[in-house]
Amino acid sequence: MSSVRYCGRTFTDTELELIRRIIADRERHPHRLAISRAVCEQLGWLRPDGRLKDMSARVALLRMHRDGLIVLPPPRQESNNGRRRPSLTAASDPGPAVEGTPRDLTSLKLRPVETRRDSSWWNELIERYHYLGYVPLPGAQLRYLIEGGDQVLGALGMGAAAWKVAPRDNFIGWSHAQREQRLHLVVNNARFLILPWVRVRNLASWVLGQLARQVADDWERRYAYRPVLLETFVERDRFRGTCYKAANWVHVGQTQGRGKLDRHKRYDKPIKEIFLYPLANNFREVLAGDPDGITE
Repeated sequence: MSSVRYCGRTFTDTELELIRRIIADRERHPHRLAISRAVCEQLGWLRPDGRLKDMSARVALLRMHRDGLIVLPPPRQESNNGRRRPSLTAASDPGPAVEGTPRDLTSLKLRPVETRRDSSWWNELIERYHYLGYVPLPGAQLRYLIEGGDQVLGALGMGAAAWKVAPRDNFIGWSHAQREQRLHLVVNNARFLILPWVRVRNLASWVLGQLARQVADDWERRYAYRPVLLETFVERDRFRGTCYKAANWVHVGQTQGRGKLDRHKRYDKPIKEIFLYPLANNFREVLAGDPDGITE
């Protein structure tokens, strides 16, 4: 029996045939969202908190479709080649200059994005001012607005960890099976934006320090489990990673220049420096040993 792997899950021939039967039942599963939910339910593809892993399923099904393994129904809405760009409005127009130090700002905080309005605002800021633009974060995620008083100073995004990164995996010391089982306990800092008119000395390292203090609690409130390690990737031709170094993140190596879907070893992506930040003293034991009991 052969198998294929997508989004961190292996699918057997039997499971692929089940997915095809789900797709064929158009009366019960008339569109892609219904198909992805049915796939999760029938395959028991769940998050650690018991909810359906439907976003990962949607990505996996789309990749199967593109690889010719299944045929999905047409999408209900066209979305600019899979990417729906946020509209730019006056809400994200440049504001007055903000200067000084973190001590000069009142009520400085990281506020989790929870409302639809804040979600649209976060998306718009990232699309307009981050060099990578807006792309939906993969898997479980948390987004933050960086606020000082009544001003938004930037945005931060946390998402699913990279599937396989040799320097990180060597640093942790886990096996392939342990990585499959416990990768959700590693969270990726996928976006970090200080708005261009904000020139507050040491703000970036303050934000990273505050992130380390609150992200495990915020993540547990939302997903019912606590991550134990943060990761990020800094494009070396653009940035030096100074704020991560100042916030005591550990540099563990470089990427090879391959993207997530680079199965042919083209090495056509920018080289990135890899930084990690433990959220628990016994993070290696949790990731590569007994996962019971996290010591902070």
